Amino acid sequence: MLANTDTIDAVKDIFSTYLEKNGLRKTSERFAILEEIYSREDHFEAETLYIDIKNKNFNVSRATVYNTLDLLNSCDLIRKHQFGKNLAQYEKSYGYKQHDHIICAKCGKVVEFCDPRVQQIKNLMGGLLDFEITHHSLNLFGYCSGCRSNKKNKKNSDNGN
Repeated sequence: MLANTDTIDAVKDIFSTYLEKNGLRKTSERFAILEEIYSREDHFEAETLYIDIKNKNFNVSRATVYNTLDLLNSCDLIRKHQFGKNLAQYEKSYGYKQHDHIICAKCGKVVEFCDPRVQQIKNLMGGLLDFEITHHSLNLFGYCSGCRSNKKNKKNSDNGN
């Protein structure tokens, strides 16, 4: 679901307020990065975001992209994930409900899922252990159907089939 004008306006307002509150400059580059993120539908790496912005002929430095990602993460407009690789991946978070991830250990494909039983377990464990659970992260790792299929095909060709 692509971000609509109302969503873009809302995240710009939140970001603007955050920058003002922290005495930081409101630059066109920071807002261009924010808009690019909210026009995406994927989990993305900083370098991919940088390249996509440069390909749109927007003059922005790598440092600005990385610094802006940190700011957007700090004000909860994006979430940063480590899905078992060395590179962090990000996703937009404003207006998106809590969800969890299944990650292919071979190709890195990320699939989101939402199951109410996860929330029930979170509530149950919080109560049992006297914790106020503020957030959670559940990442399941395995092999997607494409990678399993490629693995079987490779195995068959190695066996002369």
